[in-house]
Amino acid sequence: MYIPPSFAEHDVEVMHAFIEAHPLGALVTASPSGLFATHLPLMLDRGRGAHGTLQGHIARANPHHELAADGAEALVLFTGADSYVTPSLYASKAVHGKVVPTWNYVAVHAHGTLRFVTEPTALRRHLEQLTARHEAARPRPWSIDDTPEGYVDKLLGAIVGVEIEITRLDGKWKMSQNRPAEDIDGVIEGLSASDDPRERAVGEVVRARRPL
Repeated sequence: MYIPPSFAEHDVEVMHAFIEAHPLGALVTASPSGLFATHLPLMLDRGRGAHGTLQGHIARANPHHELAADGAEALVLFTGADSYVTPSLYASKAVHGKVVPTWNYVAVHAHGTLRFVTEPTALRRHLEQLTARHEAARPRPWSIDDTPEGYVDKLLGAIVGVEIEITRLDGKWKMSQNRPAEDIDGVIEGLSASDDPRERAVGEVVRARRPL
């Protein structure tokens, strides 16, 4: 991923937090027939490996586990807040007019080593952790133990576990940091006042990332 210095994020803890807040990743691997991608929710185990380990699962019917071998190089793409930015928000537009539109966004790329998991106990443990993570904030959290006895165990054969031990993390927060201070302030003010919740969210990230 191309990352100009002004947009680069090097703090692993920040990137870990972003992955946990935006857990739907796109797993990309190479195969003899070309690149193959699968979108899947992932759990991050910060304590496994030098940069953590991602854990998820795919349908057994998905050919991804046949196209990629254990130990293959994998890339997982995580994205978050993004928005079009009109040059009308820049103060410099009124000064010289030499401005053009852009797109603000956040992306974290996790590079790592792929492994597939088929052992039933490990798969069930993964499902328990995944559902507990996403049910925790609900008034009445659902658990796989709420299902009839043996029901989930029968379904385990229909999935394949995925683990990616992260070897490198690349973080990019493209949030107008390369613009003059007056332009950044205009972006913050304009996006924060938008009726679009996505633009307002980006406005808050621009504010948080504003160079001192």
